[in-house]
Amino acid sequence: MAADLSKYRNIGIFAHVDAGKTTTTERILKLTGKIHKTGEVHEGESTMDFMDQEAERGITIQSAATTCEWNGHRLNVIDTPGHVDFTIEVYRSLKVLDGGVGVFCGSGGVEPQSETNWRYANDSKVSRLIYVNKLDRMGADFFRVVKQVEDVLAATPLVMVLPIGIEDDFTGVVDLLTRKAWIWHDEKDPTNYTVEEPPADMADAVEEWREKLIETAVEQDDDLMEKYLEGEEPSVDEIKKCIRKGTLELAFFPTYCGSSFKNKGVQLVLDAVVDYLPNPTEVNPQPEVDLEGNETGGKAIVTVDAPLRALAFKIMDDRFGALTFIRIYSGMMNKGDTVLNTFTGKTERIGRMVEMHADDRNELDSAQAGDIVAVIGMKDVQTGHTLCDPKNPATLEPMVFPDPVISIAISPQDKGASEKMGIALGKMIKEDPSFRVETDQDSGETIMRGMGELHLDIKVDILKRTHGVDVSVGEPQVAYRETITQRIDDSYTHKKQSGGSGQFAKIDYIIEPGEAGSGFEFESTVTGGTVPREFWPAVEAGFKKMMDRGVLAGYPCLDFKVTLYDGSFHAVDSSAVAYELAAAAAYRQSMPKAGPQLMEPIMKVDVFTPEDHVGDVIGDLNRRRGMIKSQDAGPTGVRIKGEVPLSEMFGYIGTLRTMTSGRGQFSMEFLQYNACPRNVAEDVIKATKEREEAKSK
Repeated sequence: MAADLSKYRNIGIFAHVDAGKTTTTERILKLTGKIHKTGEVHEGESTMDFMDQEAERGITIQSAATTCEWNGHRLNVIDTPGHVDFTIEVYRSLKVLDGGVGVFCGSGGVEPQSETNWRYANDSKVSRLIYVNKLDRMGADFFRVVKQVEDVLAATPLVMVLPIGIEDDFTGVVDLLTRKAWIWHDEKDPTNYTVEEPPADMADAVEEWREKLIETAVEQDDDLMEKYLEGEEPSVDEIKKCIRKGTLELAFFPTYCGSSFKNKGVQLVLDAVVDYLPNPTEVNPQPEVDLEGNETGGKAIVTVDAPLRALAFKIMDDRFGALTFIRIYSGMMNKGDTVLNTFTGKTERIGRMVEMHADDRNELDSAQAGDIVAVIGMKDVQTGHTLCDPKNPATLEPMVFPDPVISIAISPQDKGASEKMGIALGKMIKEDPSFRVETDQDSGETIMRGMGELHLDIKVDILKRTHGVDVSVGEPQVAYRETITQRIDDSYTHKKQSGGSGQFAKIDYIIEPGEAGSGFEFESTVTGGTVPREFWPAVEAGFKKMMDRGVLAGYPCLDFKVTLYDGSFHAVDSSAVAYELAAAAAYRQSMPKAGPQLMEPIMKVDVFTPEDHVGDVIGDLNRRRGMIKSQDAGPTGVRIKGEVPLSEMFGYIGTLRTMTSGRGQFSMEFLQYNACPRNVAEDVIKATKEREEAKSK
């Protein structure tokens, strides 16, 4: 029997580190009857942070999924990480969700990671509610955060409730639609509350904000707006309809407040999820694409009656085996079905299918459009692959993952651990597409690449604890790149004569710098058949193969263009191989003459510091070759935004904590590659060469 899709809500909870996402999710589970004792993050006991590494550090590392019920609606909730090194988890969760709850800290406000996550949600066109948490904290200010949402995120918050009291005096909220106050009487019990008349001294504020709420809402309906302007107030149901329409169209974001830790205000957020966030059928359907990623015009309409379309968005390895998390967009999926993976062209059988509750699970026999489920024991499915009905194949838009910016070398402590390490790394790569592993061709070392120091630190920890592989870890290495600065016109002839037919290829070409971010471009302007058309791809392939090793220090070469404009060939001795070899040798010959330059990754850095340490922090960032972009004073401290080379940021958190007596925080994300100053480039090239020599000995 197909379930009613209008009663489904697939939502994600996302925010900056420490704004209280996981605590909020714990309260949702308690209120919906999923758990009876709430676990606290700071005690390392929360239900959703079930990895050892999460419990110890008090942060969320991987998204956890759970299913619960509220007011007769089924909520699939994903609690996502906030730390910048794990934004990949937020990105892929938003990709498969229909709605979200952005949690902001009442005193910290709109923090750097909430900006990034908000941007991801905008890109994915996800409808959201805003929940301002931690109003019981020192320095909390609901109205300041509302203003920041407008200024920093350029979004329109629609204030739905007003706080009663603030900091230690925070007791509840006034629901503006009903003009009723919700007062909680016991911090341990979220169900111990009364709904009563709001405090008399808030009457003016309630009317003022209620009027703003109605004015913004009725803009969604011309008839209601006309009536309202003529002095007729719409009913609560009519206003709710308008709010729902505006939320789905991202015109505004209903905004709530509370304190999850003190069990105040979460019920209204749950009601809003049901009232205003979309069900799976109200979201723009996922576009279908071909294997190159171009849209084909098809759409995966969310309905049970269509052929199966599902996206694997996460792979997790746990004690029961590999779990593949799947969002079903259309059709049904039954235990024992055979489905087609359009990326590999192979079919897979659905063995065991489960509904997840953090790391507990309920077995299922079937799932349908709108569901988020996990399948156990799939063999060749990776993150972003589409599973579909073999009789009606289609591919859904895949996911795009950022390139890693930092790497470390690891080696097993003993020979026996080597194979074990290989198997463990294989599983970890499947789980996290922003984590890459490669073997250095020259030294045979294993190189781990990731999004930041914490990211790699946790990967090493998982290797040791989860997989029991002891490894020694090298110094972190920056992913430098190379480029060229001058245009060069050159020629190369490849000749080889050895018994039988020889090899001959001559190419005349121009190598010139490309636009920033353009990668490698190739063009042929040959006329008159001096280099036959069938050999052009071989010339391109020869240059492309070489761009992975720059001429300065062996780093990949970016942003240059090769134009083949002339050459010659031999009727017998010319071949694709000869032209590819000619292009490879031409690269080695010409690149050193084209003004090669080392490029370094620049990070967008966001530092929060108490006011009395601003001078120290800015001075230190300047010493790290940083460029300060802005300073923003708030009630609890100053936010400094800047751009700093990644190579200067290793171990920064320790320095920042020492400077600010433990009160400073920072986050950073990759911005772009910039040219390295000469003195820095010389040091990097020298160090790279010394490393190479040490390896070869």
